[in-house]
Amino acid sequence: MTKLSDTQAILLSAAAQRAAGNLLPLPGSLRGGAAIKVVTALLARGFAREEVTDLQTRADAALNTVWRNEPDGRAVLLRITPAGLEAIGIEPAGEPAAAATGDPVAYRFNDRINSAGEPAAGPAEAPAPVEAPKKRGRPKKVAAHTEPSIAPAPRKPRDDTKQAQLIAMLRRKKGATIAQIVAATGWQPHTVRGAFAGALKKKLGLTVTSEKVEGGQRVYRIA
Repeated sequence: MTKLSDTQAILLSAAAQRAAGNLLPLPGSLRGGAAIKVVTALLARGFAREEVTDLQTRADAALNTVWRNEPDGRAVLLRITPAGLEAIGIEPAGEPAAAATGDPVAYRFNDRINSAGEPAAGPAEAPAPVEAPKKRGRPKKVAAHTEPSIAPAPRKPRDDTKQAQLIAMLRRKKGATIAQIVAATGWQPHTVRGAFAGALKKKLGLTVTSEKVEGGQRVYRIA
């Protein structure tokens, strides 16, 4: 089993829930030398990778969006890798095509924020063309063409993974306790709780309920 520190597990779990697997922004409590140490360890173990973009956005001390800058000023982002997903018990569905070819991807940043309270980022898009008016008078407004968004298909766990083992235990009528799941998978308790909120709820759309039983233990089940 891959052993992670609490901070490493938190960073990877957060990245797995963001679009394109962004590791940034880091938690507010992680700054300076401590942040560099944790990220460097993830890079060295292959759980994260750097991605050079064509942006000239400067890295700020809080590491909200950009990890660092190349000598020519290009911004470098951080992404979780398939190995990083597997380290937290998530079956990788493959990386974007740009990662496979090694070509940098241009990103644009705006003043809007996403649901996690982070700066919104996405592939740069050319503005939609606007038809020029053919007659005198007030020009008619032409609605910009937008492509319909397609929701990504939910990831399905393989039958031989620890994630599948976790789901099987939670589907039992008697459910499972954190201690039982830790004993069966070898995960740390915080990794199990992270899987409830991340891999099961947000990635697979499953609802995990819990109740206290006789003896004070809390039993978890998939509703």
